[in-house]
Amino acid sequence: MPRKPWDIAFTAEPAEVAALRRIMRLHLGLWGLQHLVDEAQLCVSELVSNVITHVGPGTPATLAVSMEGAHLRIEVHDPDTRALPTLREASADSEEGRGMALVDAIADRWGVLLRPDGKVTWCELTTQLATADGHVEASSVMRAEVLLRHYAAATQPARDAGASRLTSAVAEETVIVAITDFLHWLRAHGRDADDMLDRAQMRFEAECAARRQGQ
Repeated sequence: MPRKPWDIAFTAEPAEVAALRRIMRLHLGLWGLQHLVDEAQLCVSELVSNVITHVGPGTPATLAVSMEGAHLRIEVHDPDTRALPTLREASADSEEGRGMALVDAIADRWGVLLRPDGKVTWCELTTQLATADGHVEASSVMRAEVLLRHYAAATQPARDAGASRLTSAVAEETVIVAITDFLHWLRAHGRDADDMLDRAQMRFEAECAARRQGQ
């Protein structure tokens, strides 16, 4: 699963935080990293709020997200090199000073980079991936990966000869071909294909729900 870096410019205003959180959720869904949505959204909220509070509302800034090895890297760029984030201990009833403490508690690591045109406040979250373009090591995903490789070799031998991994486009087409072939197999053996699709969907949703509860 290729995960290309992306960024979006924004103005540091409280109203922007919710929109940036939604964008983060969308991209993590596309990247197959739904299990990181809550932590990533919280980090975005705190990093952006830090700019609003300590640099000032209306500051032009940028949110940049990428894979750093097997970690998800979240960066917020702003033009101020003086207002540096600091880790402070906040009292239980304090409404301020919690931002970087929360990031420090959630992220695997974080820091600040100073540049001639501003600074970058960043944090990284552990993804549980073996590689930047890999999958979470669920047995169901691994079984599907093996099946897809064999199926792609059988259906598109000339195109994929010597390929070390499936591209996203080829993998999607292979999944469609495989599902279609299984539906033909079911019909040829007198099975109700629609019923099988419904049962598979119910099983998939149940397994996803169980996985979320186990996190």
